[in-house]
Amino acid sequence: MVSLPEEILELGDTLEHLDLSGTGLFSLPAHFGPALPKLKTALFSKCNFKVFPKALASCASLETVAIRSNGMDEIPENALPPRLRCLILTDNRLTSLPSTIGDCERLEQCMLAGNQLDCLPVEIARCKQLAVLRLSSNKLSTLPSWLFTLPELAFLSFANNPCASPITNGVHTPRGVASIAWSDLEVQQPLGSNTFQGLWRQSPHYAEDVAIKLFRGPLTSDEGTPADEMAACLATGAHESLITILGRIHNHPDEETTLDEEGTAYQGGIVTQLLPDLYAPLACQPPSHDDVLQSPQQQQQQDAEEPTQTPLDVKTALGILTGLAGCLAHLHGRGIAHGGLFAHNIRASAADAHAVLDLDSFRAATVYGHGSGALGYGKAVEKVEVLAFGRVMERVLSRVRIDAAGDEAQQGEVRRGMWEVQERCVLPDLQARPDFEEVVEALEELMGWRGMMRIPDVHP
Repeated sequence: MVSLPEEILELGDTLEHLDLSGTGLFSLPAHFGPALPKLKTALFSKCNFKVFPKALASCASLETVAIRSNGMDEIPENALPPRLRCLILTDNRLTSLPSTIGDCERLEQCMLAGNQLDCLPVEIARCKQLAVLRLSSNKLSTLPSWLFTLPELAFLSFANNPCASPITNGVHTPRGVASIAWSDLEVQQPLGSNTFQGLWRQSPHYAEDVAIKLFRGPLTSDEGTPADEMAACLATGAHESLITILGRIHNHPDEETTLDEEGTAYQGGIVTQLLPDLYAPLACQPPSHDDVLQSPQQQQQQDAEEPTQTPLDVKTALGILTGLAGCLAHLHGRGIAHGGLFAHNIRASAADAHAVLDLDSFRAATVYGHGSGALGYGKAVEKVEVLAFGRVMERVLSRVRIDAAGDEAQQGEVRRGMWEVQERCVLPDLQARPDFEEVVEALEELMGWRGMMRIPDVHP
């Protein structure tokens, strides 16, 4: 398709969603916006737009634009739709962004992974509702200080940039992680995208139930590359709220293959412990861009509509949140930002008052390391994620119910204490938020654990 069919424009104010991905389209008519006044979503991935189509700026209702993998190298000034909420420009050739992106004051998600950006326009600081920013696989040598003035920024990724740790440029196997031959593994059934339940045959007489995770897929997804994801997983170390990595796979039959037609290739694999079936996601569905900034009342309504979500007692909620905060303190102590701390990426067992971060959720992780801290924004990156944790706390605490069979006054005091911690985590001023160690201390105090001795983390 080299030009837009007139039949589409004839749909007028009845068309709200348009997906022309993969059609080869490379231009839009000047009257595109006035002809489609109700259009809210426009998807042009894997087309041939070398320049962002300026005709989209006249779309009065347009909120979501996705132009992935077009080889695009330019966005003219004043080309972005004024009501834009979600902008996806992953896997292009952009070297800069227009200053008029600052006019998109409703922008909540901006996906820019896999471009050639070496700086960001300061005008983005005017996008006060920006919550998700994906910058992996660009050429950023530093993160601008104004980035950390954005009051809603909670999900940030910047792996495979000069400003990230060099660990992502060469994945290594840390101490205590076995090297496992593919021939010793038996794949049984899928658990998720490129993740399988299987057996690790460690001897002729012993086999262990495990999860097998393979890293393959587009060279650059909206979050980052499979290689960066694997680097982050291997760098996580051990924590009771992380799935344990048992080994790294070698001699996989696809190790020597090149890119296929979809631009994908095998880039490695790991073997992890198999999580028991009683662990379920804290939320059933991944959020759309409409869900990123949900209020607690909206979250309560959505939780009530999800059949697997059950009420939690105070003790269970406190155990889940304390473990998660400890896990995130552990990750940031190693210079790792998770980047995707949504409720659906957390698996919890109410019976055990315990939760773990799903390793399938590390696609947006960044190993920022001590180098970022030396440049002055390591703690700021952590406090961005504290806001995401505060959103998860909202989700968990909205499900908490007082147990009439217990000490209601004490339960009420602990629940109020958790809400107080949550309120500090979501403060608009990043500097005023606690770091994860402070969150852990506050939650442990609510549990009655004071002055606990911690065993220092051992880095690989």
